[in-house]
Amino acid sequence: MPERIVLIVLDSAGVGELPDAVSYNDVGADTIGHIFDKTEKSFSLPNMAKLGLYKLLDGRDFLPCADVVGCYGKMMTKSSAKDTVAGHWEMSGIILTHPFPVYPKGFPRKVIEEFEKQAGVKIIGNCSASGTEIIKRLGLEHQKTGCPIVYTSVDSVFQIAVHEETFGLDRLYKICEIARNILCGENAVGRIIARPFIGSDGNYRRTANRRDYSLTPFETTVLDKIKNSGGGVIAIGKIEDIFNGKGITEAVHTEGNLDGMEITLDKVKHPFEKQTLIFANLVDFDMLWGHRRDVLAYAEGLKNFDNFLPVLIKELKDDDVLIITADHGCDPTYESHADHTREYVPLLLYGKKLKKNIDLGIRETLSDTAQTIVDIFGLPNMKNGKSLKNLIF
Repeated sequence: MPERIVLIVLDSAGVGELPDAVSYNDVGADTIGHIFDKTEKSFSLPNMAKLGLYKLLDGRDFLPCADVVGCYGKMMTKSSAKDTVAGHWEMSGIILTHPFPVYPKGFPRKVIEEFEKQAGVKIIGNCSASGTEIIKRLGLEHQKTGCPIVYTSVDSVFQIAVHEETFGLDRLYKICEIARNILCGENAVGRIIARPFIGSDGNYRRTANRRDYSLTPFETTVLDKIKNSGGGVIAIGKIEDIFNGKGITEAVHTEGNLDGMEITLDKVKHPFEKQTLIFANLVDFDMLWGHRRDVLAYAEGLKNFDNFLPVLIKELKDDDVLIITADHGCDPTYESHADHTREYVPLLLYGKKLKKNIDLGIRETLSDTAQTIVDIFGLPNMKNGKSLKNLIF
């Protein structure tokens, strides 16, 4: 029986609009599919194709699907949201019945006033904006006044941008913790995000010292089940932030996709003595390329991951199980907006002892991932999801 599972989230790598995409203004979205459409014959992902990815890209006959050695399917998001926290929580076993609150016109005055009072600052911004655009527009004013830039997006986030050299990282993290304590109850946004940047006016750029302050999961997750049974949960990238540390035994933050892949590979090579979930998020797909609508960079990022796959697979032990998925979409070709898109996410599974070329169909919830993991590990069932164990072994 497998004792180790490697779960990798390609943040935002959706594979086509969900049936309810119209309710989210996302009709026609198809993140990976549209990247292929824009690049066509100049682009390929042969290693993910071997796991079944091409089988999930509807209507693209130019993509060969021979010699599939993985199990593959699509998963629907059942939670009424399309953000990072909702996606990761659902794949861990929690389905949100109500979305986290959003503030497209900025946060209520009472929230801002309380934050300013407790943090001892005055803020600028308080609007919905792109992170790169807001520091370009308000960065100089921030440096002159020392006032943090507060902004949001269509997601449930309270973001604070400051110049890390003039304002200070420790101070930024402290006021983010204050904001987390304030934004509760009816204003309980999914995440408070520290958004440090450096540079000078006209040349500001965000750094890798971002930190997310999420709500604590309010139900038992697959991470909790593993940890409580004496197993290990190794969180790579922003996984620790998304779960507010709950259910995690070891955490390693990363500086981007390449760093995340190297750390994941290192953990796979490392000896282990107990049931272990290695849970990694590769954030650049979403943060750097999806939201910024950079099709070519997104394609290059996918290619880098595809090239990494054979190296990772070579290091897998005979009983290891590899799961590759996503948390939502962020179609870089979408013209209506620059936010997350409501899409199916891919589900690719591989292991030396797993069946080959198995079509898992369309799964009704991302929680099938969690249910499959506890089933493989012989742990008590999750509240949500259906296990795939009998289909893949």
